[in-house]
Amino acid sequence: MDNRTEVREFLSTRRAKLTPDQAGVPLYGQRRRVPGLRREEVAQLAGVSTDYYTRLEKGNLRGASESVLEAIARALHLDDAERAHLLDLARAARAGGREPRRRVQPQQVRPSLQHMLDAMTTAAAFIRNGRLDILAINPLGLAFYAPLYAAGADQVNLARYCFLDPSAPDFYPDWEDAADTTVAILRTEAGRDPYNKALTDLIGELATRSDAFRTRWAAHDVRLHHTGTKRFRHPVVGDLAVGFNATELPADPGLTFTVYTAEPNSSSAEKLALLASWGATTAEQTRDVAAGNA
Repeated sequence: MDNRTEVREFLSTRRAKLTPDQAGVPLYGQRRRVPGLRREEVAQLAGVSTDYYTRLEKGNLRGASESVLEAIARALHLDDAERAHLLDLARAARAGGREPRRRVQPQQVRPSLQHMLDAMTTAAAFIRNGRLDILAINPLGLAFYAPLYAAGADQVNLARYCFLDPSAPDFYPDWEDAADTTVAILRTEAGRDPYNKALTDLIGELATRSDAFRTRWAAHDVRLHHTGTKRFRHPVVGDLAVGFNATELPADPGLTFTVYTAEPNSSSAEKLALLASWGATTAEQTRDVAAGNA
């Protein structure tokens, strides 16, 4: 991806989202053509010259110091995810675009991590990479995400399913939120790892095949996605709500461990238990069929 374009569009979209009232900029009866801040207003808030900020917003972050970037982040009221993304874009700019798009070796999940997943019998758990490939999953997670594995694929991609599979709006009752989150995670990862060929190829595929993805990608929104609640509509057990916790694995850079749990004694907990039983029965039937065909 072109780093200068990424910088320009990220900063300009953040500036457009911040109103003078939110930034504490007095209007003095001025008539404005756009609702967001002007470049000179951002520059004043950040304590830099308008010319200098304009150069930065045009994509030239290479020489920007950490203190200047922090000042711009404060001026634009960037949240933690947006601030981290700005710093990632600056790191890529300092590399000067010299690093070619690289093919990343397939990420391997250590056996001990799979053992940890398998030991979790009342929670759906999986490990994914930055481009949202599910690399390892426990039996309840496999039953939970049955619609994603319906085509018989050994490995699925959450972003590709969300935007390209016709069953996704049924599986995600809050599909708009799921789509927003999916794109924000990919945008965040693209800032961290802009030369990852597998990631840029996935983004290109989704942008080509999905108008919904392309529109969201152009918004340049980023997000830290560590905890919260999600709703699903499973074809076997119906509607359920789960809490999720996602943790990056320090010993395995680029991998994220995610767990879905339900409130104890809730209807969603009962449905997770039903899914565990259904998944075990389905797996046993599959083994029996395979043995019969052997």
